[in-house]
Amino acid sequence: MRPLIGVTTSELRPGTLATLQRAGAPPHPEAMLGTTYLRAIDAAGGIPVILAPVDLAAVPDLVERLDGICLAGGPDLDPIAYGVTTRHPQLGATQLGVDTFELAVARAADAGGLPLLGVCRGAQALNVARGGTLHQHVEGHRQAELATVTTQRVTVAADSLLASITGATEALDVNSFHHQAVDVTGAGLRAVAWAPDGTVEAIEDRTRPLVLGVQWHAETLTERREHGALFAALVQAAGARPLRLAAAA
Repeated sequence: MRPLIGVTTSELRPGTLATLQRAGAPPHPEAMLGTTYLRAIDAAGGIPVILAPVDLAAVPDLVERLDGICLAGGPDLDPIAYGVTTRHPQLGATQLGVDTFELAVARAADAGGLPLLGVCRGAQALNVARGGTLHQHVEGHRQAELATVTTQRVTVAADSLLASITGATEALDVNSFHHQAVDVTGAGLRAVAWAPDGTVEAIEDRTRPLVLGVQWHAETLTERREHGALFAALVQAAGARPLRLAAAA
């Protein structure tokens, strides 16, 4: 049975006129998610499921039905989520309610031992879910090139899970579309990749089968074996969960 991978979405946009007219509804925000995440998980052998925000009380029941979680990219996290009330002038629009839901999903999945892969904002959300903090703004990490183009080489810790998954024991070529980044790492997390300017580019918990966050958009680079391997590792870890195997038996 292919493992079920929940994918969070934190992107909201105003409803289009055509959508609102067709639905006969008043103006309301619409959730967005790039299909690149879904294709990456499907190609790796998992079944992706988009996680729409629900009441927080329902999050444990939602997560219990899943085998793994992908925390997807998206807009800035509200600094209130990690206990900071001062907002950087470069901070983008935030949605604290969406942040609260995504962090609840991350914490429930983490507590339940589900494999977790965070991508860009998702890596930041993983860090905050573990009690860490973020730099609200870092310069020079938004490339102008397409997401399929790598523009930055990050240093990788040779003894990391990231290195064992990607095969990159020294460095990895990545893309870059962020302006927030990990500051203080959360409980049990370790920084395992860094940009040339020292910005943290990946975090992980090596004591778990897969708790990993990468700052680059790996979902757009899956034609490169080392990046596709991240989603393959998520699906493999999700399929190997002891509770899943017991249920299948």
